[in-house]
Amino acid sequence: MAVKQIQVTFDCAEPERVARFWCEVLGYVVPPPPDGFATWGDFDRSLPPDRQGAAFACVDPTGVGPRLFFQRVPEGKVVKNRVHLDVRVGTGLVGEERVAAFEAECARLVALGAVRVRLLRADAYNESCLVMQDVEGNEFCLD
Repeated sequence: MAVKQIQVTFDCAEPERVARFWCEVLGYVVPPPPDGFATWGDFDRSLPPDRQGAAFACVDPTGVGPRLFFQRVPEGKVVKNRVHLDVRVGTGLVGEERVAAFEAECARLVALGAVRVRLLRADAYNESCLVMQDVEGNEFCLD
């Protein structure tokens, strides 16, 4: 069976704002607009008023990571995410060196609008991770 590509979809209030945040977090880029449009703004203005600003996407420029798609939904976030992204900044690191890598990345992401939630210290079963929220409150971890 062939490997399938995946796309990670985020429900949100402001798709472009959230997409641009994740571009900065992951080093992703906004893909080119559809044929016939010079910019995404031009494309967006071609849509019916109720569809303008309803979606945005970003992609891994290397083509390795999944496409991220952001879609506007009417309801706000009310409970913890059942699925979240782990941003792997501590791979291969342990102890205080791992935590220091988290703290450095956390500071960068807070400057972009993320919120630090809590540091989960290593125990007998798991290595440390740092729980955060994106610009709309979606949980993710620095792992």
